Amino acid sequence: MSLEDQLIAAVRASPTLMQVMRGVRALELPDWRLVSGCVYQTFWNRASCREPDYGLKDYDAVYFDPDSSYEAEDVHIRRAAAAFAPPLDQIVEVRNQARVHLWFEGKFGEPYAPLACTDGALERFLCPAFAVGIRLEADDAISVAAPFGLEDMAAMRLRPNPRRPYNADGFARVVASARRRWPEVIVETPPMQAAD
Repeated sequence: MSLEDQLIAAVRASPTLMQVMRGVRALELPDWRLVSGCVYQTFWNRASCREPDYGLKDYDAVYFDPDSSYEAEDVHIRRAAAAFAPPLDQIVEVRNQARVHLWFEGKFGEPYAPLACTDGALERFLCPAFAVGIRLEADDAISVAAPFGLEDMAAMRLRPNPRRPYNADGFARVVASARRRWPEVIVETPPMQAAD
């Protein structure tokens, strides 16, 4: 079974993740995907024989709408909150990727060029293992986007994104959070910035 097939099997085995995907699909957001923790952590949970929802904090639903106004995004945020019952109404987080360049540097101190589509955002995630997006298509097939492949996710390996400047503090925070929930993760830091 390919890594993509294994990921799809893990996703389909998660009732909550499937519910979220059906709900987000019904919102008809342009160019949408579920990304990051709800995807790779679901895979990690299946691979490590944990419950599907173990350790998941939220469900990141991203989309791309050229209207980058806050008001346009807020309409979709409110629609998503109304579409889900508690607790999902509070943890399905809908964000327009066309807006990220407007706030990213102020929040993270790193420049962020405007994106042209949702999948372009995956190339900028902190770790290749996180750079995985899924979408429930109209025919119920699950499409996968993974610009770095699925090997890091499958190996539970965290390493800095080679296409981004290395941020030691940000990487350390992410690693610490992951290790609290999945102590078996493998961490690789760049040789020049290896932690003591």
